[in-house]
Amino acid sequence: MKTTFDEIQAKESQHVLQTYRRQPVAFVRGEGPRLYDVDGREYLDLVSGIGVTSLGHAHPGLTAAIAEQAATLLHTSNLYFHPFQAEAAGRLAALSGLNRVFFCNSGSEANEASLKFARRYWHTKGVKDRVGYVAVEGAFAGRTMGALSVTWDDHYRVPFMPLLEDVTFVDSNRPEQLEAAVTERTAAIIAEPIRGEGGIRPLPQAFVDAVKDVCRKTGTLLIADEVQSGLGRTGHGFHFQALGWQPDLVSVGKALGSGVPIGAALVSERVAQTISPGDHGSTYGGNLLATRAAAYVLEQLMEGGLLEHVRTVGDHFERRLRTLALQHPVIVEVRGAGLMRGVELRVDAAPVVDLARSRGLLVNRTNEKVVRMLPPLTISEDDIDRAVEILDGVLAAVGAEVPA
Repeated sequence: MKTTFDEIQAKESQHVLQTYRRQPVAFVRGEGPRLYDVDGREYLDLVSGIGVTSLGHAHPGLTAAIAEQAATLLHTSNLYFHPFQAEAAGRLAALSGLNRVFFCNSGSEANEASLKFARRYWHTKGVKDRVGYVAVEGAFAGRTMGALSVTWDDHYRVPFMPLLEDVTFVDSNRPEQLEAAVTERTAAIIAEPIRGEGGIRPLPQAFVDAVKDVCRKTGTLLIADEVQSGLGRTGHGFHFQALGWQPDLVSVGKALGSGVPIGAALVSERVAQTISPGDHGSTYGGNLLATRAAAYVLEQLMEGGLLEHVRTVGDHFERRLRTLALQHPVIVEVRGAGLMRGVELRVDAAPVVDLARSRGLLVNRTNEKVVRMLPPLTISEDDIDRAVEILDGVLAAVGAEVPA
């Protein structure tokens, strides 16, 4: 018998912890950049599970790799060797330039690992009071306690205080604050090259340069949080490469498994030399299923022409959005790179999300007034055009209600 949306919602309300404000739709199937709900209705998906399903839904090659691995061996723990950690780690090293990889299960866990490894570096060096962090206003690193400590928004932080101490936030529009904030007690600076949850906000060039300068002068480690902006999302392997950074640690997650949960901390050789067995660990991290999926995704990214595709389609997407901005006064600004795009509005973005969904387009609201779009990296220009056409009509309807 077919399950209805009401039945799904009712069951969830009885047993699932209510930590999410879900939208009134239940999906049961996907193909490429499209999702289908319980009633068979089609949606063009520009959310991709919040930047996760990088190859789109039900990708044939990834599906085959997962099915084969599931029928062979899923998990053995990190007590033993298996072939796929090395394969995935080698590809990540080649793509990033950082030679060591610690596998975990999510972006938050990757940030937790990076924060720990930064402290361990200084501890091994005998500088045991260098334990602080400098983070960026508007940052979002995750909801676990360490990652939450370097997340900016009080909405996430306050109910769980006290968090890690020795965390200082700086305004990216005031690069002089960075030099003042970094002291002899600072272990690392952590920064997203493009703040995703913070509204698709690229770091200003002056701040990018200040990070490089401060790290060079003080030896402070740099953690690039690439959970959302990395792995081809902006048309680069990692967006820190577009900024000219040389981070000591890089956090990745989301797109790495294209829907199979996996995260990783990428570690420079100088930091890796200070890490010992037992310093960190994960029962599930880097198991056969997850790293088989990651290895396949990375193969498509590095050898399947996907990076060039993202650059081409991303440029097309930007042109279409900027044309849209000229037509709709409700748009304040278009931001982002590649297939990581944000449209800031003069009004709350929630009505845009709801109306777009009613017309078969999935977009996301972040930072209250920003429409965030993170489509699958495989999306075509034709599907981008269709999405922009729907968004055009939605913005016309929403903009008509905005006072001049």
